[in-house]
Amino acid sequence: MKLARFVNRLLAAVIPLLLLPAVCFGGDTQNLPDFGDSAGSVVSPEYERRLGQAIMRQARRYANLVRDPEVDSYINSVGYQLVANSDDNQIPFNFFVIDDARVNAFAAPGGVIGINSGVILNSRDESELAGVLAHEIAHVTQRHMARTFEKADQFSIPSAAALIGAIALGIANPQAGVAAVALASGLSAQAQINFTRANEEEADRVGMKLLARSGFDPRGMPEFFQRLQHASKYYQGNAPEYLRTHPLTTSRIADSIARAEQYPKKEYTSSINFKLVRAKLLVHNAEEPGDAIKIFEQRLGDERLTDKDPERYGYALALTAADEFNRAQEQLRYLLEKEPENSAYLLAAADLESARRNFNAAIAFYDKAYTLYPDYRPVIYKYARALLDAKQPARAREILRKYGRDHEPDLYYFDLLSQAEAQTGHPAEAGIAKAEYYYLSGETQLAIDRLKYAQRQTPLDYYQEERVSARLAQLEYELQLEKELDIR
Repeated sequence: MKLARFVNRLLAAVIPLLLLPAVCFGGDTQNLPDFGDSAGSVVSPEYERRLGQAIMRQARRYANLVRDPEVDSYINSVGYQLVANSDDNQIPFNFFVIDDARVNAFAAPGGVIGINSGVILNSRDESELAGVLAHEIAHVTQRHMARTFEKADQFSIPSAAALIGAIALGIANPQAGVAAVALASGLSAQAQINFTRANEEEADRVGMKLLARSGFDPRGMPEFFQRLQHASKYYQGNAPEYLRTHPLTTSRIADSIARAEQYPKKEYTSSINFKLVRAKLLVHNAEEPGDAIKIFEQRLGDERLTDKDPERYGYALALTAADEFNRAQEQLRYLLEKEPENSAYLLAAADLESARRNFNAAIAFYDKAYTLYPDYRPVIYKYARALLDAKQPARAREILRKYGRDHEPDLYYFDLLSQAEAQTGHPAEAGIAKAEYYYLSGETQLAIDRLKYAQRQTPLDYYQEERVSARLAQLEYELQLEKELDIR
């Protein structure tokens, strides 16, 4: 039911947001530069940016996301490797993994890219995963949703609103969105499908260029498509979600294969991070830790498998989840002897000690990882969490504040910082940080209440008072927009 509520609220948000005049978002929006794209006359880049922010906040509130900093950092690293090689890399993309073993992915305005964990688990190599991401990135950079809004301008305002609402519905189920468009606007189903196919083919073409420019195998895209199409023959009407939301045809696959063959053949290897994240998600998605243990034991016993370290890593995680700590420690000891500076192995060893409640031993591992990788977000957050558990909030506050000076904070950062500030006797800063956590979680009213509470109950110095007052004004403006759009 969470997803249903999310989609309903998103539907309510998108329709009025994209029909409001640009001045609603401040005096600068009407002076945006001309990007040479006719779609910009209907939906400006500023509209898309603001909509992307709203979608992300509501997704954090209602969607079931994978909340693991290592998985999150990995998918963003691959995403931004691709974005860096696109023709339009000024869009502030957000990549996240949805906790769903089905194969699916979607793109939304404002650079929002969601990918199911099932895509990672079902990708045979990193180029296949990158192919799915590149395809979704191309939907954004080619402004396919904005073009659809422009197409809607040919119809009445109610028809355009219905079309926009259907596209929002398509974030969760684009196939249902297509049906809604045909019904609401009177368009023939075939005409709408043809328009969708044109977008898909363009996303294939542009996405393949991104793969080649970014050092991935362009053949990863058609190979993933082919396997999905082949697998669909055995689903008896219950095809993988990706095939229902991204229609595949024989001609489209043939075209992508022919285009990929134009690139020179060479050896491509998946990164170790891809293999480790896939192993971690396998453990995460298993119904019981014992199920994952059996899978990894079988793989470790396979003589045909040459690189067994990722499987051993997954085995250690599964054993830790099953509270078989001594056996997990044996596996991690073996891995750390081979690669003593591998961040994933260090964090897994630290997590194991934390699970044992051996916080001093855990902190020793985190401290080594922090020394090696002082700017790596998973290390910062896990280290801070362990320090808070070990009743060392001053050290947690120190490393969080240092990290926050040079990096864009997120809701996990503010959650940890609010705890560190509170436990070190800084209630005003704790309240400010907690308010940012609430806002990024989609709880704008709670964020406002928290700041007002800080004003009433907490002694503020001059600079804190100025910060709180300015932020309150911003959040109250945001809340008014949310009320108008009915996305509270």
